[in-house]
Amino acid sequence: MAAAPEPSEPKERKAFKLLGFLDVENTPCARDSILYGSLGSVVAGFGHFLFTSRIKRSCDVGVGGFILVTLGCWFHCRYNYAKQRIRERIAREEIKKKILYEGTHLDPERKHNGNSSN
Repeated sequence: MAAAPEPSEPKERKAFKLLGFLDVENTPCARDSILYGSLGSVVAGFGHFLFTSRIKRSCDVGVGGFILVTLGCWFHCRYNYAKQRIRERIAREEIKKKILYEGTHLDPERKHNGNSSN
């Protein structure tokens, strides 16, 4: 009976780089921006073609639509990503403070009595 082959270590996949420098898999918001931009390109170009029947101008409008939608989605997503990172950092600092001050006289959740019976 043949022995089962040993499981090999998974090979690392090469990341897909758009234009050779934009790592689409690991850059936050890049994938969504490119996808929405390509959809915006098709919609803008095809819509312009349906209204005017001018091929070259419709291609130009499609490229413009790609640029505008991609940049719009990119900036919107990066802005929300930055806000989320700031909220996470603040939450981490608050958790550290809570752990540090828990059970001490500096604990803001600890009830202070008017009577000091020390």
